[in-house]
Parts: sequence; C-alpha cells; structure tokens
Amino acid sequence: MSSPSLPNETHCAAARLPRWLVESMALLAVLAALVFFFHTQSENFLRAANLSTIANQVPKLTVIAVGMTFVLIAAGIDLSVGSVLALSSAVMGVLMVDQGWPVVAAVPLGLTVGLLCGLVNGLVSVAWSIPAFIVTLGTLEIARGVALEISDQTAVYVGSAIESVGMPLSGIMVSPAFILAVGVVLAGQFVLSKSRFGRHVIAVGANEQAARLSGIRPGSIKVAVFAFCGMMAALGGWFDTSLLSAADPSAGKGLELSAIAAVVIGGTSLMGGRGSVTNSFLGVLIIAVLESGLATIGAKDPTKHVITGAVIVAAVVVDVYRQRLAAR
Repeated sequence: MSSPSLPNETHCAAARLPRWLVESMALLAVLAALVFFFHTQSENFLRAANLSTIANQVPKLTVIAVGMTFVLIAAGIDLSVGSVLALSSAVMGVLMVDQGWPVVAAVPLGLTVGLLCGLVNGLVSVAWSIPAFIVTLGTLEIARGVALEISDQTAVYVGSAIESVGMPLSGIMVSPAFILAVGVVLAGQFVLSKSRFGRHVIAVGANEQAARLSGIRPGSIKVAVFAFCGMMAALGGWFDTSLLSAADPSAGKGLELSAIAAVVIGGTSLMGGRGSVTNSFLGVLIIAVLESGLATIGAKDPTKHVITGAVIVAAVVVDVYRQRLAAR
C-alpha cells in the first residue's frame, strides 16, 4: 500500500490558504525579525516603557491606514489625510477652549469635518473625472490653511478633558485609543472581506468598467471610500489631540506618506483591486518598530529617513513583481 505524499499535501494545504493570510504570516516574520534584531542591539528596546510608547503612538497612523487601504483598493489615493487630521484637531480644540463646548459635542463635530473633507475629495474627483492625486493635493493645502487660520497658527491646549483617550491605562500600558484602533482594524477587515460593500470596493479597483457592467456604481463607491478615509483622518486627529493634550495645526505633516507606506508594505496594491486591512495594521507596526528601533540604537535622523525610504521602495518593487507574476 502506497503512502501519501506529505510534501504534496503540504503544498496543496498552503495553496488553499487565503492570499492575505499567507502575506500576514510573511509580515509577522518580518516584524519578529526586526524585534529580534533591535533587541540584540539594545537592551532597552523590549522594555515595557518602550513597548508602551510604541503602542500608544500608532493609533492615529493605524486608523488613517485603514481608511487609506479602502481608498487604494478602489484605485484611488488620498494625500490630504495629514492636513485633514490637523484641521479636525484644530476644530475640536477651538470649540472646547474658545467656545466652551464639551468633549462629547466637539469630538463628533471634528469627525464630521473630516468626513466632509473626504466627501468633497470624492465628489470633485468623480464629478469632474479629475485624478484623486490632484484633488487631494489641493485639499492638503486648503485644509492646512484653514487649520492655521482658525487656531491663529498656534497649538490650542485643551488640558485633561480629552487626554484620557490617549493616555495609557494603568496595568495594561496601552491607551483606549490603541484599543479603539484595533477595533477599527477588525471592523474594517470584516467589512472588506465579508460585506457586499467590501466586494464592490475590490471590484471597482480591479476593473471599473467590468464593475459598472455588473450593476455596481463606481462613482458612489469611490465617494464613500474617500468620505470614510476623511473620517478616519479626523479620528486620528482626536487620538493625536488626546495624546498631546493640545490641538496642533501643524500636526500630521508627512503622515500621508507614512500611511501609504504602511498600506503598501501590508501588501495592498497601488493599482487597486487587492488589499487587507489587517495586513495594513502589520505594516503600521513594522514602520513603528523600525523607527523606534533605529532611535533606540542611536541612529541619526538622516539614517532613519534613508532606511525607512528604502523599505518603502522595496515594498513597492515587491508589489510590482507580484502584479507581474499574477498576470502571468
């Protein structure tokens, strides 16, 4: 009696795994390798204080990366998220300090401002068939200018009324913002992989014309993902204001590049049609660990920029080759 071929069975089992799960395991391996390397270089890296600092700095980038994942899967891009974060944060700060609004009223309005900014991005891009790159580049400047104007170009100190969300909880060393960010990641992955809306987002990004012939309205899908991305940027503004106890109109500069980098490192295609929210979260963690590790071992700022940039370029190159292999 012939025995079964274990290698073939293993290969078949691996082939049945979802692509996003295979990519998740690869990203976890990269993350573990980075943690191990920096631990061998500095005994301070794995200390509780440093790990807590990393965990409490990633929520704003995490929620923005979730929104950016949906936008990129739909074959769009949003360069305005950093400025929208600053504008939403400034609105919250001014309402609480200058107008005396309570937190429970100021925060929802700040989130609404972010949603409206994203809605404008989507509507302008779809209605006039303008590339999202150009539209969101304009919104980047407009939102930053409005944030500086309403805050008189200075940070607005909001005090302890809002900082409870960004401060670590005693005993577990992570903040409510981190817990909320993880919840957003899980909800985002569920919507993307299990809901009709998620399937429509993927279909529009993969082939817009085919999606239209299937009865999907690509314009509505694109407007929805841009609005969602804007609201996630505003949520990041709430987290940032809570962590700093201040609304800074200069906050979020360069955050759009970090978000795109995290999403691309997580395997989302810049061409649209493929991506994973949980893998984008792993991309955020990789960037956070890389930046913290380089700081821990005493790397200078120019070195940190070069290494982080090289990782981003490598991720894009891998994505290009992956697209070519898929086409073959």
